[in-house]
Amino acid sequence: MDPAREACLAGYSRALRELLSWLENATSPELQRKSNGTRWTNEELLFHMVFGYMIVRSLLPLVRIMSRLPRSWGRRFAAGLNAAAGPFDVVNYWGSRVAAAVYNRRRMSRKLEKTITALAHRLERETPVTLARSMPFPTRWDPFFTADMTLADVYSYATLHFDFHAKQLSLRSPDSSTGSS
Repeated sequence: MDPAREACLAGYSRALRELLSWLENATSPELQRKSNGTRWTNEELLFHMVFGYMIVRSLLPLVRIMSRLPRSWGRRFAAGLNAAAGPFDVVNYWGSRVAAAVYNRRRMSRKLEKTITALAHRLERETPVTLARSMPFPTRWDPFFTADMTLADVYSYATLHFDFHAKQLSLRSPDSSTGSS
């Protein structure tokens, strides 16, 4: 297996271990405490971190389709999504708040495990040609979206998103019992 694919899969495994640790070690008041630098509670932010992996499952077929269309179509599509960044931000915020009530501390680790397992199986079957497929992305939707992303970039995106938001949790680090992340 190539190093980039191995690194991506290792990131998936580490993210699952960290999520499990946070969920096992955090008290209910800690999960309901505000995170650092977001309007979400820690539990809502943890769900949002899981959601990053869930969204990758939706982005994969989109990249496969858009990469076969004329590039100009993809650029117009990305521009349209960029124009809708304001409403997207509202839905993104409230969606994570509401979904965290369903995928709460008792269910989100199972959801992440199932999602990561599905992503890992798909990634293992990808060829270098399919991983190189690309499409324009809406750069205003997420700091880790670039103007053009390959399928390999999309697979890796979820862990970049997870790690970024992990720094905003006001919980103890998953690898220690003291301090905050």
